[in-house]
Amino acid sequence: MRIGMVTYHFPPEPAFIPGSLAEELAARGHEVRVLTGFPDYPGGHVYPGWRQRWHHETRSRGLTVRRVPRYSTGDATVRGRMASWLSFAGSAALVGRRFLAGVDVLYVHQPPAAAFASAALLRLVGPVPLVLHVPDVWTEQLPEAVDDGRWAARVRAATLRTYRAASRVAVTTPSLRDAVVADGIDQARVRVVLNWTDERIFRPVPAGPAARRLVRRDERCVVMHAGTIGARQGLDTAVRAAAALGDTVDLVLVGSGSDERRVRGLAADLRADNVRFVDRRSPLDMPELYAAADYQLVMVRDLPELRSSVPDKLQAALSCGAPVVASAGGDTATLVERARAGLSCPPEDWASLADRLWLAAQIPPPARAEMGRRGRDVYLREMSLPSGVDRIEELLREAADVGTRRDAENRANLS
Repeated sequence: MRIGMVTYHFPPEPAFIPGSLAEELAARGHEVRVLTGFPDYPGGHVYPGWRQRWHHETRSRGLTVRRVPRYSTGDATVRGRMASWLSFAGSAALVGRRFLAGVDVLYVHQPPAAAFASAALLRLVGPVPLVLHVPDVWTEQLPEAVDDGRWAARVRAATLRTYRAASRVAVTTPSLRDAVVADGIDQARVRVVLNWTDERIFRPVPAGPAARRLVRRDERCVVMHAGTIGARQGLDTAVRAAAALGDTVDLVLVGSGSDERRVRGLAADLRADNVRFVDRRSPLDMPELYAAADYQLVMVRDLPELRSSVPDKLQAALSCGAPVVASAGGDTATLVERARAGLSCPPEDWASLADRLWLAAQIPPPARAEMGRRGRDVYLREMSLPSGVDRIEELLREAADVGTRRDAENRANLS
């Protein structure tokens, strides 16, 4: 197939899903044309060595990437963010009609930032079958400064237009499927495609001596949280749970983030000597650190916008064969329990988490390893890159077939 792809973020930005999907589809023999912006995430400034311009195309076997300018000044205000989204929509509309001409199907990776671009392109490109990939209803939340709801309403209207125009909609969790269907989209057009991780990095490996020295102090059970220490994770709950357990469990927090100072202060106030902080590490180091710990901790706060999401760290842990303790609700807890890959408890409940951590410490190492094996089996079967691309490719073919039948019917009616 000739596949057009529209995505607001694309490598070298941390946009692993659209980047790996484009590469894999091209490797399978499809012609893939990607329309995206110049890399500026997360700082909002174009990366060093890049310069925004109108004519920037790169080509490799089966894959062409066309980048268009967008407003990038690091302005995090609501007007700055909307200016970036709308400028990308305008640039994509100007370039997209010619660049995407003749494609069999259009794939759009659509967080809210891409909603305006996809809505504009659908008016210009013509009756091209559309597959919409929705990673999260509010992957990029509008700032709280939006007090009149005007911008949020515009984003929602653009998003709903693309939902209704899509031949197929891929969503990343069952709860997100329910949310899209609740917006009036035919359930037969909506499929769940769980996210995958970077399997070149996250795979089972043994822990080397350096990783063990960094993570472990003795033979007590080690539960590790790797990633952002921010408002969405609610790691104060984990610190309170660990503090209640004393020397039963070590909690190791690897990473940094906006809440790091507050979480460190809480650990100090509680005199939680079993809570340790490790500076952010390269993703290449993480599989060995996973192997050095006994469990990976997945924390998701009980916020409406997070109930339909699954943190990327869950896929990474399962791919590495690491057992999991999940302090989360919704699809995250369901996936862990269904895979029998670990333990779960309700979010933001430190007493329940303390109970789960105590139980985790009592489970013998062979049973922990079996949890990890079950989790990896489920990952390979339901979440891996090949299985995810298989599902997206199937949706693309179905959408292209719908377009072919529609064109044939139109020709028959004209004759």
